[in-house]
Amino acid sequence: MSTAIQTDPISQEVIRIQPAKGWMPLRLGELWEYRELLYFLTWRDIKVRYKQTLLGAAWAIIQPLSTMVVFTLFFGKLAEMPSDGVPYPIFSFAALVPWTFFANAMVASSNSLVQGSNLLKKVYFPRLALPISTVLGGIVDFALAFSVLLLMMLYFGIAPTWNVLVLPFLLLLAFMTSLGVGLWLSAMNVRYRDVRYVLPFITQLWMFATPVVYPSSMLDEPWRTLYGINPMVGVVEGFRWALAGTETAPGPMIAVSTVVSILILISGAFYFRRMEKSFADVV
Repeated sequence: MSTAIQTDPISQEVIRIQPAKGWMPLRLGELWEYRELLYFLTWRDIKVRYKQTLLGAAWAIIQPLSTMVVFTLFFGKLAEMPSDGVPYPIFSFAALVPWTFFANAMVASSNSLVQGSNLLKKVYFPRLALPISTVLGGIVDFALAFSVLLLMMLYFGIAPTWNVLVLPFLLLLAFMTSLGVGLWLSAMNVRYRDVRYVLPFITQLWMFATPVVYPSSMLDEPWRTLYGINPMVGVVEGFRWALAGTETAPGPMIAVSTVVSILILISGAFYFRRMEKSFADVV
């Protein structure tokens, strides 16, 4: 960003306006001051997502459901992948619901600044609102897919236990992870447009590095706990444990995933704020 020089017409004092250097404070209080804008950005993202589509919000169900059918056929039937004692369709779909939320939110937030470039150049508002609103908009898709998961559990005769009380925390963990990664990638995407081409590879590799089609119980300790360095491992195994009642409670794994997710979110927020001063010039 270039330096601007202005002269006060009263005191004739020269005022130099230039971007701040180094790391910037997060100034999260601005998000609360602009909470109405955050609400409208989120609502806009929800409305635009399936605008002019034939099936509309049904795509939020079709995507994980069709993936579950493919996984059940190839991994459940042909490869006979273990499923921790629960039917493989429930085993895979219970993982795909939070995973699809995470993957879609990560991709959407990564592209949020580029897609909102016109808004960035015209008015000032907390730039953090753009990636946050895209992640919040994905909660609607998550709710639709989650309702289908409950119907599937009813069909297979699986009753949720009191462990479902931890589901809001697990959803929060997925939200933090997707937002943290999205902050890193969205800031990088403004300067390096290669990010959008790398995103499909990141998403695909991350999925197979997460126990979506296979159980983490295939690993022995302490590797199973260390596996939680991938924060989505704790989320996926937590969903299975809370809903399908898998035998192995992922306590230490979730603890590791939570710490890593917090670190990703905090570091991503500071990196985003550091790069924010150049967004309007580069985007």
